[in-house]
Amino acid sequence: MVRYRNMKRQSTRKTRHKRIKAAIKNNSNRLRLSVFRSNRYVFAQIIDDAKGVTLVSAGDLKSKGKTKKTESAKSVGLELAKMAKSKKIETVAFDRGVYKYQGRVRALAEGAREGGLKF
Repeated sequence: MVRYRNMKRQSTRKTRHKRIKAAIKNNSNRLRLSVFRSNRYVFAQIIDDAKGVTLVSAGDLKSKGKTKKTESAKSVGLELAKMAKSKKIETVAFDRGVYKYQGRVRALAEGAREGGLKF
């Protein structure tokens, strides 16, 4: 029974990832804001897929203290947006990967929007 649940979870993640990749592929002329979420940290980067180059990256690796994970994710979004504005990046395509749009991923997206990024 446990094995079946794990297989179902993996297939759901793969399906979600394919759907998100297809949506981002349609917006291939824009830069991509990619999110990585581990159990402890969250990282985000803005990637130019045409050149294969990371333009801006931010993470909460150093800012861990007594803040909650969602609060630190929001600060990562704000920091990323600030760095993107300094490089004159305004619009991106949001790539949340295999993660659901909730919790830390949502907080990061809201922080980036508050910082001035459009997606």
